[in-house]
Amino acid sequence: MKIKKGDVELMSHRFHHHRQRFSSTMSKMERNTTFTGDILQVQGFDISPKFTYPVFVLLLLLYCSLLCSNIGLLVLIILEKSLHQPMYFLFCNLSVNDVIGNTVVLPQLMVHLISSQSLITYNQCVVQVFYSHTCGSASHLILIIMAIDRYVAICHPLKYSAIMTSRTVVRLSVSAWGASLVLVSVLIGLTVRLSRCRSVIQNAYCDNASLFKLSCEDVSINNVYGLCFTVLLFTCSIGSIAVTYIRIALICWMKKSQELNNKAMQTCASHLVVYLIMLWSGCITIILHRFPEYPELRKMSYILFLVVPANINPVIYGMQTRLLRDKLVQILQRKVVTA
Repeated sequence: MKIKKGDVELMSHRFHHHRQRFSSTMSKMERNTTFTGDILQVQGFDISPKFTYPVFVLLLLLYCSLLCSNIGLLVLIILEKSLHQPMYFLFCNLSVNDVIGNTVVLPQLMVHLISSQSLITYNQCVVQVFYSHTCGSASHLILIIMAIDRYVAICHPLKYSAIMTSRTVVRLSVSAWGASLVLVSVLIGLTVRLSRCRSVIQNAYCDNASLFKLSCEDVSINNVYGLCFTVLLFTCSIGSIAVTYIRIALICWMKKSQELNNKAMQTCASHLVVYLIMLWSGCITIILHRFPEYPELRKMSYILFLVVPANINPVIYGMQTRLLRDKLVQILQRKVVTA
């Protein structure tokens, strides 16, 4: 039987028409379907089985390292009365922030690495999102306060003790954590109001974007608020750091004092390195959420955003801050003599 060319074209046209109608129907069914289960599946890392345990051991070592270094720094500052100063109180804020931010993500991530199924409840996922985003926001605000502290110490040394009192630093710290809590609470509130039609977290961990993508509803308000939140946070962060460092540089250039230059380099270099590492890794994570074709790179960038600053913060501040370094040396010398 001979089939005419026109018949083939007609059959092809009908096939494409029916396929489009079927896709449209399935899409409508998906939007109208509400997923009510409490268990979510986390996509996890797409790694070869032979690399599973090496990656697990690496993450475990990094987690133990950041716990020991940050908790050790906290204990040292709490026990040594000579370190009860505004700058060291801010170090404590940063260490607490790093410990909480990593603890809510890394243990769960390591369990999922070696488990046959990566499952998490919806409530656990929301809690993980809340704490991780709060700590991420607070880290920016704490570093802004540290930049202001360094500016006052270098540019107005005689007024430092009057301006940066313990009460002032406590108020600034509470404000930083309070602002983070309020901003993130609104962010999470906009997400949990949505119904769910999916149950797979397209990530290795829970974050806000992955959470609201479980919904088939219109998430425009989530995207708008998330974008405004990010722009506001990064603008305040980058602007404040830039203004304080430019003013510090101008003061050093105008006074032409070698002692002042050394003090600025000693105290500001460590802060700037920590800030740039955190800013770089955070920006990459946010940008890669707009490129779904690079899921593994996005997952890895967020893990780096967590573990790299948390591991290097105590080292950088411990080595660059003379008083803190001297106390560490004294303690180590005492241990050696006792042994």
